[in-house]
Amino acid sequence: MTSSPFFGQALSGLPVLPLWLLMIVVPFWSGTQRVMRSPLTVVLPATLYAALVVPRLGEVLPVVLQPELEPLSMLLARPAGTTIAWVHFLAFDLFVGRCAYLDSRERGVSAWLMAPTLITILMPGPPGFVIYLALREAVRLRRTSTPALKEHSA
Repeated sequence: MTSSPFFGQALSGLPVLPLWLLMIVVPFWSGTQRVMRSPLTVVLPATLYAALVVPRLGEVLPVVLQPELEPLSMLLARPAGTTIAWVHFLAFDLFVGRCAYLDSRERGVSAWLMAPTLITILMPGPPGFVIYLALREAVRLRRTSTPALKEHSA
């Protein structure tokens, strides 16, 4: 397997890992909150994705409009296709992670629970989002049931 300078060049301008570290390691730091509230955090990866896709729209568009396994496999098997897919993963995972982070801060979800949830959003992606939705619902249910429990115990 050969490495592609295109892959390295495309990703060298995509510093998403520091953003994940901010959300996971120092979620309450004012700098983290200021950075993550800015939509610019997801603009760079999304712009890079667009810059990679637009010149190859003739190859990509037919595959996504009528997805079939063989043409999709052929597209992803090429270095440019793999790079485009990887940047898509990084950009979209960051977008979802940012949304979960901001929402969790608003709802007062424990940072101890959010750290592994954000790692799961970063790594396998969709299962992490499902975990966050379940966690968010559990926090909501706990908050709505707590006053009723206090009234009954009094």
